[in-house]
Amino acid sequence: MDVHQFATSLSYGDAISDEMLEIQGVLREKGFRSEIFVKMFDPRSAGYVKDYREYKRFSSPENVVIFHFSIGSPVSKLFSRVPDRKMMIYHNITPHDYFVDSHRILTRECYKGRLEINLFIDKVDLAVGDSEFNRRELEAVGYKATGVLPILMNFAKFDGRPDPVTTRIFDNGKTTLLYVGRLIPNKKFDDVIKTFYFYKRYFDPEAQLILAGDYRGLERHFAALQELAAKLRITDVHFSGHITFAELLAFYRTADFYISMSEHEGFGVPILEAFYNRIPVIGYAAGAVEETMNGGGVALYAKDFLRTAALIDRIRSDDSLRTRIVQGQLEALRKFSRENISRILLDLVGRVRRA
Repeated sequence: MDVHQFATSLSYGDAISDEMLEIQGVLREKGFRSEIFVKMFDPRSAGYVKDYREYKRFSSPENVVIFHFSIGSPVSKLFSRVPDRKMMIYHNITPHDYFVDSHRILTRECYKGRLEINLFIDKVDLAVGDSEFNRRELEAVGYKATGVLPILMNFAKFDGRPDPVTTRIFDNGKTTLLYVGRLIPNKKFDDVIKTFYFYKRYFDPEAQLILAGDYRGLERHFAALQELAAKLRITDVHFSGHITFAELLAFYRTADFYISMSEHEGFGVPILEAFYNRIPVIGYAAGAVEETMNGGGVALYAKDFLRTAALIDRIRSDDSLRTRIVQGQLEALRKFSRENISRILLDLVGRVRRA
């Protein structure tokens, strides 16, 4: 029996693409033949993928195909037609309302995606979300057989060497607040900036904020965030744009706090990355954020920017409190170990085989 994966694309360095490669690695370790079939791919990932149109040579009713659901793709059409046993992973689709004022195409595609999720209700043997939050969405639209497969991550790569130039620039002795994510409206970078405003004004005038995320195609929203920082008259707000993994490592090594104010998350990979890098995390408990934090870090149940700034100052000035928070995060991280998530993956594949 083969266990293959379908996806619209395999990018370089994004969380879902990394997960596909990790899943493939686990399956091959357990003796399964496993390939990744996509429509588009980053040239740096060419050695890891096959064109989805080749799948007819591999297809068999004895196979299991894992499909990473995405919006409006011909890969999804092929997936629905093959005779193989089928498992779909739903990584969530951001509600279109968040993009109405900033990105016409994303508004349309997210709206369509929320409709298209209904198309596979009777076509898959098992539908899983990478969080209970996502699984409940699948159940709400009518999927009968559902499960949860947290994102399979390789934390060991964060032990690598950070970019020396980035380190030299930002490891400057200033208290550093960090947020990592694409500059899309639901991530609420504006609320992180407002929190930083209060922290810098009332507690630590020398602090700096790093907003690490790609804004290509989102220039309108990026301009609005820059305008907000200018209106508040705060300095030391750094937008990184697209970065390499070595640069990301440098930001994690430099950061003193990780702040998430996102209002819609299907999982929250950077939160776990911050846990691993021993950075105290303060996260607004929306979507799957609290579930991802798993009892670690500090969860916020309301947005009060001044109080959050005061909390950051309290943690900064209390070494024992900071140590307890970091230790709690490391304990919470055990749930997401490669061994644990691999076991869940293999159990779900077995469930599909028996369907």
